Amino acid sequence: MCGIAGFCDFSYQSDHLILKKMTNVLAHRGPDDKGYELYKLKNSSIGLGHRRLSILDLSHLGRQPMHTPDNKCHIIYNGEIYNFIEIQKNLVQDYGLTFKSQSDTEVILKAYACWGMDAVKKFRGMFAFVILDEIRNKLILCRDRTGIKPLYYYWHNDCLLFSSELKSFHKHPKFSKIIHKNGLNSFFKWGYIPAPHTIFEHTYKLLPGHYLELDLEKRSLKQIKYWDAIDSYLLPKLDISIDDAATELEKIFIKSFGYRMISDVPVGIFLSGGYDSATVAAILQKHHSKNIKTFTIGFDENEFNEAPHANKIARYLGCDHTQYICSPKDALEIIPTLPEIFDEPFGDSSAIPTILVSRMARKDVTVALSADGGDELFAGYTKYMTALKMWNIIQKLPKTIQKNIVKGMDYIPFDKIQSLFSLYNLKTRSQKIQQMLYANQIVDFMNISSQLFTENDIKQLLLFENKPIPTAFDDVRNISQRTDLINAMLGIDYQTYLPDDILVKVDRATMSVALEGRDPLLDHKILEFVAQLPSHFKHNNIDSKLLLKKIAHKYIPENLLARPKKGFSVPIHRWFRKELKSYFLHFLDQDRLKKQGLFNDKFVIALRDRYLAGNPENVGKLWQLLMFQMWMSRWL
Repeated sequence: MCGIAGFCDFSYQSDHLILKKMTNVLAHRGPDDKGYELYKLKNSSIGLGHRRLSILDLSHLGRQPMHTPDNKCHIIYNGEIYNFIEIQKNLVQDYGLTFKSQSDTEVILKAYACWGMDAVKKFRGMFAFVILDEIRNKLILCRDRTGIKPLYYYWHNDCLLFSSELKSFHKHPKFSKIIHKNGLNSFFKWGYIPAPHTIFEHTYKLLPGHYLELDLEKRSLKQIKYWDAIDSYLLPKLDISIDDAATELEKIFIKSFGYRMISDVPVGIFLSGGYDSATVAAILQKHHSKNIKTFTIGFDENEFNEAPHANKIARYLGCDHTQYICSPKDALEIIPTLPEIFDEPFGDSSAIPTILVSRMARKDVTVALSADGGDELFAGYTKYMTALKMWNIIQKLPKTIQKNIVKGMDYIPFDKIQSLFSLYNLKTRSQKIQQMLYANQIVDFMNISSQLFTENDIKQLLLFENKPIPTAFDDVRNISQRTDLINAMLGIDYQTYLPDDILVKVDRATMSVALEGRDPLLDHKILEFVAQLPSHFKHNNIDSKLLLKKIAHKYIPENLLARPKKGFSVPIHRWFRKELKSYFLHFLDQDRLKKQGLFNDKFVIALRDRYLAGNPENVGKLWQLLMFQMWMSRWL
């Protein structure tokens, strides 16, 4: 696991010093080694920089940038190709190649030299890499199928910048820090800025399952898709029983999980006590002789605390378990670091315990496995059934009644009702229902239900015109017409919420302490199989994760796992009225808001003061505002 950065400058104004600055700001991602190389080509200067966290082949032979023997092809790379040994054998047997190192970097480079970008279809893992191909006169940026590893790029004024994190771009004199206002709008909708957009103009996230090709002669960019999760959801469903599906899926699990244990350094597991992480821990512990190290974060507030459940499961499996209880004091220490760790506004408050568990794990291991993706694969979120119920109700209503409901809601005093009866978030929910009444696709329901600030909120909040930007939500709008609604929603989340929220959170949290995070449930072979299964294998009207539970109960007694889902959330609604109140008073100050000229200060102050006075306001909205204000204070 590493950090990569660099540039292609057609004006020849970028030098070795700039490259070192862009690369060294990523030292937290790779403290073990570094490399910088500048290439002066006939029409551009290209810099490739690398910070290394040594996981495979800890020797100097794994140093990057790495080159082909003819010195015509060069690579910088972040990630792990878990099946690299198999690919290496193939290259040795079929092409007679020899290898100097035992690193997967050399395998990627020589696989590309033999097969071109078709090589990426053979890779099983997580990756973001940049290849300079002097023979084809191309610069290629590539990102893994699910988007586990990040890759940003900036393209403006004959200059291409690229990096694992946005902070590298601030070190280049050609980077213009202009806020992308439509990206800011998206942040307040979802709590993250969906790919390919970012918070800055001319700056993008490379989409998962895509690679970017820069023709150095023509100075033209072309983006090419090589994999799409939706394609698997649109295939005919397999004619198979749920028992046979569980048997086949367990085999895929065993192989996929086993790949994630390949390492020359210690490996552990984040264990929450839920079905996803418990299944990962159970399968790996059964197939390993040593006690696997597991790590859990808990809270003093019982409704948020999963630590006791994780402890029971760890004891049953025989894991070497460590837990830590997160307090407001811990949060107070972590919150000031969030704008640095997440160098783009990011609103998921569970980043706090994720950073804390990463710090705890890093004391004992260099690699940690998490169980992200289980909810998106097996329909674990309650929002799926909520959206489905709302969809079915609204579809049965005549259009005239729908219009009357929308009009009638405008006259209901939701603020007063919410205050009188201590009803939480009533006005926001009513606004979402109004939006849903106009929706034509289940994807619109997913979109609306996922929003924190509604369209009406944003119109009141922002002082500039609200223009929606195209996202993966738009790309998959018609999926529900070609598969069932549950599978449609799972495909949508796999393309949006998973890579743009969950995987960003885990990557930045783990890499902030030079801990490699791996996601065994996100092996693309798992998605390709599970997507072809009927939705009733995953969810019915009573229960969720049916197929996963069938496998989990083979390893762990049901009574240890059966409990209400809590999720990895934090009690910020209590903390910010007490221990962390000063944050809201400082960063959501009226004078500060007026000077920025972005927000309706009266709207923000009213929301802040109602919450601090004890009213049942959605503190998540204030958290979003706080995260943006702290980010802006750090980076602009």
